[in-house]
Amino acid sequence: MFKILHRETVAPQVISMTIEAPYIARHAKAGNFVVIRINEKGERFPLTIADSDKEQGTITLLFQKIGKTTEVLGKMKTGSSIRDVVGPLGHETPIQEYGHCVLVGGGIGSATLFPILTALKEKKNKATTILGARTRDFLVWPDKFSKHADETLLTTDDGSSGRKGLVTDVLKEVIETETVHVVIAVGPVRMMQAVSALTKNYSIKTLVSLNPLMVEGTGMCGACRVTVGGVTRFACVEGPEFDAHEVDFQELANRLGFYRDEEMESLQKYKTTCKGKCKKTN
Repeated sequence: MFKILHRETVAPQVISMTIEAPYIARHAKAGNFVVIRINEKGERFPLTIADSDKEQGTITLLFQKIGKTTEVLGKMKTGSSIRDVVGPLGHETPIQEYGHCVLVGGGIGSATLFPILTALKEKKNKATTILGARTRDFLVWPDKFSKHADETLLTTDDGSSGRKGLVTDVLKEVIETETVHVVIAVGPVRMMQAVSALTKNYSIKTLVSLNPLMVEGTGMCGACRVTVGGVTRFACVEGPEFDAHEVDFQELANRLGFYRDEEMESLQKYKTTCKGKCKKTN
């Protein structure tokens, strides 16, 4: 069992949880993730390790309440326990002295970038962070990124924070005014695809962290297969990061939508059953 030590809402429907997990905290690297099962009958699902503290023996997870399981997880209180947390899984982000690194995050995808940012700074890289969201309320950890990055640029669809527009607008300006050695993007599929298309025009090395469906996280089930460079790859054991210029984003988008109707049906049934019975947490 893994005890929840702290939880807070960091954006609408976005929850941060700090969990007691000494072994995972000791071995976690930037880019790693865990697979969670809330209870004995719960489904398995992956969450990125957004932060870790080796001395305290804790890991921090960020997630958005978009389906039944994340809705249930979001209602769990400080002091309660999660049945299974397996990890760290996946390959760590290739961290080296690149020079100028630009990290592009969209919505909840920004959580994946935070440990990557701190790892890159430990290697003395220059780091520019570009964070985008629909409105200022949906920006994830802008203050934390600002404390570690050399520069943090914000964009929102409605202009309520930073500049109005897309992350690719700002990325294009940075590329055309400064030398950029590597770009790392995490977020919605279409955002990562747009970043990839832009950086390909400038021949800039670009990595994206993919979020296909996963079941057990060790390469056994094959649910997380993606096509990269015309070859089938398993994101859980060969990723989650891949060369953006070789990813088949259309296939990824199609696969992510396979069970959307079933997921919404499950969520609605849960809410109907839970109405008036499930207690909300602060």
